[in-house]
Amino acid sequence: MNVIVFASRKGGSGKSTLTAHLAAHVHKPSRPCLLVDADPQGSLTLWHKLRGTNEPPLKTANRSVSEIVASAKRDGYEWVFIDTPPNMSAVVDDAVRNATMVIIPARPGVFDVNAVQETIQTCRSARKPYAVVMNGAPALREGSESPIVTIAREALAKFRAPVWSGQVTNRADLLLALAHGEGAQEYYSEGRAASEISRLWSAIDRSVKAIRGSVSSNGAMHKQAA
Repeated sequence: MNVIVFASRKGGSGKSTLTAHLAAHVHKPSRPCLLVDADPQGSLTLWHKLRGTNEPPLKTANRSVSEIVASAKRDGYEWVFIDTPPNMSAVVDDAVRNATMVIIPARPGVFDVNAVQETIQTCRSARKPYAVVMNGAPALREGSESPIVTIAREALAKFRAPVWSGQVTNRADLLLALAHGEGAQEYYSEGRAASEISRLWSAIDRSVKAIRGSVSSNGAMHKQAA
């Protein structure tokens, strides 16, 4: 079983948004996924209620996720996605300890980039693979990323943090899909938002396989940009 934790001390970085879209993209009867909402704000729980299908199933956690993760393993889930609060509380530490990999969303701004340092240190202390994902980024112009994204990548390079080579752009489809209780692929499968979520998932999946030793770590996002 694989546990993907979405963590960042910075509020509004997009943890709940990425958790929802990726879970909707991944969950299938043949590849069951469990959602865990460990954020008291309950954004993921709200999306789940709007969805109205109980698929993927969701559990809430307050102080610890360990028992939920252990139960999910017994129940045969292939993936567990954990959304965490914007702090470094006990439940975040517990989630990171249980993680196969930690995804750290960061918007391309000085406050967001600076705020990821504490989360990075938590992952390093727990010896857990992690990668930063540029989220809510300005759209590419003629195939080139915005200067603010480039500056953010340069700042993260100084922290020696692995960063996904792609980006999740600030697109209306992402928000509209959530309002309908859907993921980007379900809302508009041919859209650019759906394509970016698919690319991000491919990078995460490859990294997890590298962590598990089933593929080479070359190109894995937790080692370098995927």
